[in-house]
Amino acid sequence: MNLTASTSLPSSSETNPARRALVLGGGGSTGNAWLIGVLAGLADAGVDVTTADRVIGTSAGATAGAQLAGAAPATLLDAILSTTPQTPPPSPAQRGERSSGPARGEVGDQLERMHRLIAESTSAADYRRRLGASALERLEAADGSWQDRWHATVASRLPALDWPTHELLLTAIDASTGDPVVLDRHSGVDLADAVAASTSSGLPYRVGDRWLLDGGFRRNENADLAAGFDNVLVLAPFSGKSLAPAEWGLNLDAQLAELRAGGSTVETIFPGPELDHLFGANAMDFTLRPQAAREGFARGRRFPAQQGRFWM
Repeated sequence: MNLTASTSLPSSSETNPARRALVLGGGGSTGNAWLIGVLAGLADAGVDVTTADRVIGTSAGATAGAQLAGAAPATLLDAILSTTPQTPPPSPAQRGERSSGPARGEVGDQLERMHRLIAESTSAADYRRRLGASALERLEAADGSWQDRWHATVASRLPALDWPTHELLLTAIDASTGDPVVLDRHSGVDLADAVAASTSSGLPYRVGDRWLLDGGFRRNENADLAAGFDNVLVLAPFSGKSLAPAEWGLNLDAQLAELRAGGSTVETIFPGPELDHLFGANAMDFTLRPQAAREGFARGRRFPAQQGRFWM
């Protein structure tokens, strides 16, 4: 099974120049809805970014990237807006516990854990190792149902279970080592398993003989995986923010600087600070998905008038 380390990926300049990359960042359930809304808004305005030569999906962006393999953005948007949103029941296994509590509390627990581990860490690599060790420890205390339940949940969200023919890269980290992992159609991994790993922020998800965690723990957007592409569009539900110290280089600004230093033209689309209430601690609130999708659609519609020619 070929679970590719991100450092070994070829850039487009080594293969086929003058190509475009689409980066779909993490952001929870509301982030996924916002991403779908943006993609639908762009398409409605005549800019179809789903034709990108490389799509990079992380966490919520991994789900969106995989959903695009089986449905058009407009169809996915309609599904969000036509579904009566319900906050899902708490997932104790995700927390490594059997106690109950609101879904939003799980996000708060995870954020608190991340803040603590960042404070204890000396580098990004050290942080990822500590995060993986903590997740594996909590997995031992879980009831054993996590893997099957999460796979079923993820698979139910995908309109198609086959990898697309275009290049789709889904990110994760190895919980045992903290090393970055990139999954694609050549990795010998089912698409649903790859998405489940990339979206597994609480407990690790087993792929083959490895336990993997959310790709957002590498970098929330992983835009650097678009290195060498001429035009790169980054959709970032968290607006490029990072909990980690700036000197670790995990924030989006650092990623964009790397891309531009390599000759890429880069544009970004953010929700805007007025929509902060849709993300962060509320990122797993399903009742906010329609609003996030509508706001994303409006933002996507505005982009072509400003920078649309960048993609054409």
